[in-house]
Amino acid sequence: MSLTTNNGEASTVPQHVAIIMDGNNRWAKKKLLPSIAGHTAGASAVRRTVEAAARAGVKVVTLFAFSSENWKRPKLEVDGLMNLFMRSLRKEVKRLNEYNIQLRVVGNKQGFSEKLQHQIMEAEQSTSRNDGMVLVIAANYGGRWDIAEAMKGLARDAIEGTVSVDDIDELLLAKYMQLSDLPEPDLLIRTSGEERVSNFLLWQLAYAEFVFLPVLWPDFSEQHFAEALSIYQSRQRRYGGR
Repeated sequence: MSLTTNNGEASTVPQHVAIIMDGNNRWAKKKLLPSIAGHTAGASAVRRTVEAAARAGVKVVTLFAFSSENWKRPKLEVDGLMNLFMRSLRKEVKRLNEYNIQLRVVGNKQGFSEKLQHQIMEAEQSTSRNDGMVLVIAANYGGRWDIAEAMKGLARDAIEGTVSVDDIDELLLAKYMQLSDLPEPDLLIRTSGEERVSNFLLWQLAYAEFVFLPVLWPDFSEQHFAEALSIYQSRQRRYGGR
């Protein structure tokens, strides 16, 4: 996939693409199907998108799979999501290894069953040596939780004396955030037409470009991904400057 600017020059592919995968339930309702059918179809869209990103030369993809607020959904749907997560971890590890993709799961993993926690750990360990693209799954994750956890870690180190209060600034705090060892997102894509970040990567998205597309997530294709990249490369990123 080649990206070009308006004047025909080669454009930089975003290093890190974050995606809010929205619209699974609406897709299922439109087809008079149960919600889990939408989430299952959404898993196929994940596969297409990850492969498209790898071919495009993206270094990191972070997917918002399950927010800390999603526990409020009906129990049947939540149970279905957890089972789908388990099946996907087992099924996709081989494919990730074939593509040389490293898997990471971020979020409050203590909220999951011991069985799922073990499955996550096995999948992460199995792909840990892959040095191609990094695929991050944000599960039981919230941006405010992330910031609060970072503050806890910083406070512990300050109490223990390994950090001076006078040394605390945004660069130091950033080291305590999730994904601190990865480049910050350059591009956020949200599907379904909704235009909000929904408590996703609140710290990390400070200077990201946002692209909102009306397509429901299960219908998200490589062409939609290319469209989002094209919109991204047409913009000038100023990081607060001129």
